[in-house]
Amino acid sequence: MTAEPVRTRRRLGQFIEFPYRLHRGDPRFVPPLRGDCRRLLDRRRNPFFAYGEAGLFTVRRNGRVAGRIAAVHNPRHNQAHQARDGFFGQFECLDDHAVARALLDAATGWLRERGLDTMLGPVNFTTNDECGLLVDGFDAPPRVMMPYNPAYYPALLEGYGLTKAKDLWAWERGGHPLDDRLLRITERIRLRHRLTVRQLDMNDFDGETARIKRVYDSAWQHNWGFTPMTDAEFADLASRVREIVDPRLIHLAEVDGEPVGVVVVLPDINQALPAARGRLCRFGLPIGLARLALAARRIDRTRGILWGVVRRLQGCGIETLLFARAYEAIVAGGYHGGMELGWTLEDNQAVNRYLAAVDCVRSKTYRIYRYEL
Repeated sequence: MTAEPVRTRRRLGQFIEFPYRLHRGDPRFVPPLRGDCRRLLDRRRNPFFAYGEAGLFTVRRNGRVAGRIAAVHNPRHNQAHQARDGFFGQFECLDDHAVARALLDAATGWLRERGLDTMLGPVNFTTNDECGLLVDGFDAPPRVMMPYNPAYYPALLEGYGLTKAKDLWAWERGGHPLDDRLLRITERIRLRHRLTVRQLDMNDFDGETARIKRVYDSAWQHNWGFTPMTDAEFADLASRVREIVDPRLIHLAEVDGEPVGVVVVLPDINQALPAARGRLCRFGLPIGLARLALAARRIDRTRGILWGVVRRLQGCGIETLLFARAYEAIVAGGYHGGMELGWTLEDNQAVNRYLAAVDCVRSKTYRIYRYEL
């Protein structure tokens, strides 16, 4: 059983379509829009391909696709971390160790050809995109911009010899209000640092995107696995989430007009996506779009995707202030299903202790695996 490289439009279509067939009937699978899948893999539209490369492979069993994988070379990651790492992603597979072995053989071979020493993953295609394999918390569907996989996937990877590199934690907090004492503390923090905390200005979306990126680059620069996004990548991400943004849920902290902290919370569009069944248009009509819009009215959950403060002011309490403002907005906005926050690194003790202290509960664990080439 050998993997075949994806080199034609027909093979690319089969690569994209396989997860829909594989997970059909799984109530926790949230079918992504096929257009979004094509955009991610499009070398002309995904800014990652301005500096990185990826090889796509499928394996067939009895004439049908039985698994898929992407091997990824990210030079910016290796430059930032002084490493020779490769990655794998887009991993989908039947519960069949022979198929998984063929897929991973193809990925490791592709990476070795480029002189890389280590394979990490799953990552699609950078750590700023969906990444990690779900290893705990299979009882609920994924939130927006988080991956999903069946419970048998870890055994497929570990059977090949992949080992844990790092665990990523997702946290959950119900829709109940914050303690009044915490709110009084955050007001003192605001006054002490002479902060202005405001909501996102949708009329200056491009300017707000640039401000958020400045905070993002400073706050996460020393985190494990972090690779700064190019301006084009960050703008592309912002354009994709703009359609689902609720500006009441995004807050910037500023000192004299300069951004020093940000919290970005998104409505959980994954609650509505199944209604579209993977397509916005059918037979030339926006049937999926209409179904999606109708289902979106019932969204009551959120996910915090960014929450950070510039490095020079970390640990001063601004994180607490931003968290409180975001959660007040969640409650006031009627998102009674609460918020998932994360992911956080398993060894980020300061953040993890804080989340536990404000009644957040660890809900899911995603694992980045490692394999020596």
